[in-house]
Amino acid sequence: MSGSVEMEVQSDDSPMPAAPKSWMRNAMERSGPFCLPDFDHRPGALHSVLGQIQVLVVGAGGLGCELLKDLALMGFSQLHVIDMDTIDLSNLNRQFLFRRNDIGRSKAEVAANFINKRIPGVNVTPHFCKIQDKDEDFYRQFHVVVCGLDSVPARRWMNGMLHSLIEYDDDNTPIAGTNIPLVDGGTEGLKGNARVILTGISACIECTLGLYPPQVTYPLCTIANTPRLPEHCIEYVKIIQWPKENPYQCEIDGDDPAHLCWIHEKSVERASHFGITGVDYKLVQGVVKNIIPAVASTNASIAAVCANEVFKLATGVCKPLNDYVVLNQSDGVYTFAFANEKREDCLVCGRKANILNIKEDAKLEELISKLCQDDGARMKNPGLTTNVNGKQMTLYIATVPSIERQTRPNLKKTLTELGLVNGAEIVVADETSPMSMTFKLNFN
Repeated sequence: MSGSVEMEVQSDDSPMPAAPKSWMRNAMERSGPFCLPDFDHRPGALHSVLGQIQVLVVGAGGLGCELLKDLALMGFSQLHVIDMDTIDLSNLNRQFLFRRNDIGRSKAEVAANFINKRIPGVNVTPHFCKIQDKDEDFYRQFHVVVCGLDSVPARRWMNGMLHSLIEYDDDNTPIAGTNIPLVDGGTEGLKGNARVILTGISACIECTLGLYPPQVTYPLCTIANTPRLPEHCIEYVKIIQWPKENPYQCEIDGDDPAHLCWIHEKSVERASHFGITGVDYKLVQGVVKNIIPAVASTNASIAAVCANEVFKLATGVCKPLNDYVVLNQSDGVYTFAFANEKREDCLVCGRKANILNIKEDAKLEELISKLCQDDGARMKNPGLTTNVNGKQMTLYIATVPSIERQTRPNLKKTLTELGLVNGAEIVVADETSPMSMTFKLNFN
């Protein structure tokens, strides 16, 4: 395990020695019953492999800092890290690559500089941007992708991107080298999990959405037109009213009391207009910041598991995890591993047509709600287009204000009123996936 590497405690600015490799050589220079068929145990193979493998770490937060440290100390020298966030004060208690004078700077850049300075021979390349800002060619260069994210939609997007890169042969089997493995870790308080996804082969993120707790998200058409909960009012101010009025000429800072007070005031006004009660400052803070509890020891444990799986995938020294492990430290320490079943009708990795069962007299807003439900596709703000009588038709797009206004009347129309028939195909785009998905309607 990566946690077995011993480090001498040093001052912040002193370089760390190269990671000891004796334990790794013991594992790498002899074969064993759990090695993969292509395992190379010749002397010197370890250094060659770890020096050539390109690894992408997604996220430079609590898990990401641990992952970068573990992978660098294991000998991986070609690392990339991507993160869109900047450092704030609340990060410093567990994201140990950052210091107080780093507040306001890019997490990816600071983390990369720290590792490059402290561990000789390691080259970490930072990318200060959203994962959605990178194209297919960027992700295609990596041999393994390891995620330390706190967002299910971001996981789903990355899962969709890696599956979109797969090329299949005539037997519908992924062509070797085009299916990039995904190692995913997640923590919440004293609980954590890790998994290995052999893209195109094993169950993917989309196959197992039921493993994740329901996401507190609301369709944009609901919060814009028919709010029913205090959270709807807060989300409206956060997503629509803030960008429109731009009160402080900047993006929302969840740690700035002035920003939170403005959102609270506007949310109360909107709630009053729709007769909704229950909007208070604490609720506003929770919705805006989407606070997830974090414990440093849980991050360290899950990152160690993920780094160990990356090492196994890169070297073939042992079969990778099959395919999910949970850790619970709430009452003692408990861990359990199991295999998820691949869904043939999965929206991402399944090779079958996506069927959407719905009533013939259902309204378009009901169809959108179905796509967003926990037992559906769990989308956030889907945009829908179709083809009616040979003409392209936009049914509803919530994320573009001008189109949203034009297509809003469609929400109250039935599917038949919109010209849709049984078997009609609807193309759906959503921020949870880099790919648009095609659904075939089945009236029941």
